[in-house]
Amino acid sequence: MVLRWRFICLIGLLLSSTVLAQGVNWEKTENADFLSGFFPLHLDAANGAVYLEIHQLEQDFLYVNSLRTGLGSNDIGLDRGQLGDTRIVRFERHGDKVLLVQGNLEYRANSTNQAERKAVEEAFAISVLWGFPIAEEKDGVLLIDLSTFLLQDAHGIAQRLKSGKQGSFQVDPSRSAIYQAGCKNFPKNTELEAIISLKGRAEGAYLRSVAPTSSAISARIHHSFIQLPDANYQIRTYDPRSGYFSVSFADYAQPIAAPLQQLYLQRHRLEKKNPNADKSEAVEPIVYYIDPGTPEPIKSALMEGAQWWNQAFEAAGYIDAFQIKELPEGADPLDVRYNVIQWVHRSTRGWSYGATVTDPRTGEIIKGHVSLGSLRVRQDFLIAQGLLAPYENGTEPDPAVQELALARLRQLSAHEVGHTLGLAHNFAASYNDRASVMDYPHPLVLLNEEGVFDTKAAYDVGIGDWDKRTILYGYQDFPTGTNEQEALDKILKQNERLGLLYLSDQDARPQGGGHPYAHLWDNGKDPVEELDRIMDMRAVAIASFGSNNLAPGRPMAELEAVFVPLYYAHRYQMEAVVKLIGGVQYDYSINGQSPHPVSAVSPRLQKEAFQIILKTMTPEVLAIPSEIRSMIPPYPAGFNRHRELLPSQANLFIDPLASAQGMIDFSLGLLLHPDRLARVIVMEENPEQMGVSQMLIALCKHVGATYQGPGLDQQVQFILEKQTILHIAKLATRSDVHAQIKAEARWVLQQRLETWEKKLGSASIHAEKAHLQYLMDQVEEALDDPEEWTPPMPQSLPPGSPIGCGHQHGL
Repeated sequence: MVLRWRFICLIGLLLSSTVLAQGVNWEKTENADFLSGFFPLHLDAANGAVYLEIHQLEQDFLYVNSLRTGLGSNDIGLDRGQLGDTRIVRFERHGDKVLLVQGNLEYRANSTNQAERKAVEEAFAISVLWGFPIAEEKDGVLLIDLSTFLLQDAHGIAQRLKSGKQGSFQVDPSRSAIYQAGCKNFPKNTELEAIISLKGRAEGAYLRSVAPTSSAISARIHHSFIQLPDANYQIRTYDPRSGYFSVSFADYAQPIAAPLQQLYLQRHRLEKKNPNADKSEAVEPIVYYIDPGTPEPIKSALMEGAQWWNQAFEAAGYIDAFQIKELPEGADPLDVRYNVIQWVHRSTRGWSYGATVTDPRTGEIIKGHVSLGSLRVRQDFLIAQGLLAPYENGTEPDPAVQELALARLRQLSAHEVGHTLGLAHNFAASYNDRASVMDYPHPLVLLNEEGVFDTKAAYDVGIGDWDKRTILYGYQDFPTGTNEQEALDKILKQNERLGLLYLSDQDARPQGGGHPYAHLWDNGKDPVEELDRIMDMRAVAIASFGSNNLAPGRPMAELEAVFVPLYYAHRYQMEAVVKLIGGVQYDYSINGQSPHPVSAVSPRLQKEAFQIILKTMTPEVLAIPSEIRSMIPPYPAGFNRHRELLPSQANLFIDPLASAQGMIDFSLGLLLHPDRLARVIVMEENPEQMGVSQMLIALCKHVGATYQGPGLDQQVQFILEKQTILHIAKLATRSDVHAQIKAEARWVLQQRLETWEKKLGSASIHAEKAHLQYLMDQVEEALDDPEEWTPPMPQSLPPGSPIGCGHQHGL
């Protein structure tokens, strides 16, 4: 498509003088520059106006707005190149006005009966996006002034700032203007742009950190009017086992026995020149273009990773059908004719994502637009820096550190491009030995027998087996005469025979999630075994942590930032392990395939998961060694503390108790999530199942041991018990917790009160007495007056995901 449109564009430019000569002579545009194209434009630079000619009313086209320039804050979420919604609109004339009307495609009647279609159209609301006075009219052609339309906050910047508690802003017309250089015209798309300035009062730190003057924010908003694709695209019906995104709508023309909700696969248009051949070139290959503003060696890594997808298209019978190129000089990354991989800068690390311009009628992807956060590579470098002590032999780091970071970028590029090809996350791919780049991969760092870390296999290389099968399902161009539905079902059945699992976002989230194989940032088939391995690796790296982990000449205080991802290295694999507790196996099966019953994870595996989580909750694991604390001073003048550091209640200094408390709260929040415990309650019908009371009692016993004598280990043990009891008390008092869970939590707390009272009478250490009295006071207050009891705020961890640097669809 890109090549064909570029050819048409060239022909259009060659004929532009003819079009201009035959154009309508408007009084309003006498001194304006004329741009022929999809919608003829007149740019009046002197008056800061843009006029558009309408030759045909009530003709549907695509409208997309996007951000040319961003605010540079991941937390605010307004990035350079960010796409807005794709809408189908039309111009309608009503008296002396032209309205820009968006129809309602969520509700349709796919019927040849015009009255039936009209009945649905009139039943649901439409949206009039703008109204334009008619500036002039000649020979049935209308001229409208687009200026006020372009000078609005079309991307919702003010609303985003308000909802993010960053302040109240509104457009200042006196500081807003048409951006003439961003207004371009082509035969199938018209591109328009304006610089929009908002004035107001900044209230949030995120905005103040990135805006040069926080009361005045300016960004360029881009608008694209796009001709609808022709009717030759072949819709492919969505199947929940396919691994794709979908467009959905309610079709009121469906027979009573058929489902009202209809779903189509999202994918690019791709056809073989010879569909009957096993291998064929594509009529038009899918071409992605890399942002020329991407530096080396990052650019090469991104291009290499994205190019992996050609392996999948080759497996589907295409020859060189997926290509990666540099964006040509002068080409616009927001031009709908280009699929783009864009390198996006922010002040803090954040998600990367793959967005698309998609025809909402059919699911056809017209443009893929990948945004990759530039700070991700630095965070991956930091992870490797904490493991490898790379400065032992000089000022230049061990090359393995940079190679790990670049390996991650290759995988990231492939992942986000995959989203723009229509593919959803597959968080069960790690169970199938890294079968998909659409998973979130944790770096697989190995520890050899000599105690040396090996990062060569940290990230996989190339496209996975699942990815090849998914591209086959979505993009296979079947030979003439093939029953497409039968052929597609055959692909899915073969996936099942190959043992390839597919589970996506809702199944993988750790808070309350329960599938034993769908996890974020994990490795391997056995979550318990992998967590045990990571804990060993973490212990070795912490034991050797020191000045060799920091570049010479840097402030020693910066060792803290290097230590953070090492100290919390087990957090993601623990998320995988905890999902075994109360875990349930299931898949996206449909009626008619081999039955796969929903079944609980075996009690044995649940007990193993519980025991290894307890192993992570000990002073030996949680206490930061004094050797590390003694080598990290407070940040010097000119170097400020930031949110990527260890939590601290000790002002400028490392606070080992707050650091431990944050990890404890994180672990308990997962382990004692009400959804998880509700499933455990149901599973207690199996006599071998570990019950809720059994879990709570074992947890209390584990954290209730008291260290004799002062020291950090004793204080960490106290924190373990305090936080555990507070989490159980929350279960006993929350209104949204299953009644039986509340009952069992209250019973356990009452038993603990009796135990603490006996301990208090025999305690000889003042710190232990204070600790026990605190526990008793908190529990008695919670049980006596649960509505008034307010638990202390938990200690937050430094930001976690994305571990590298993820909606749309992110990583």
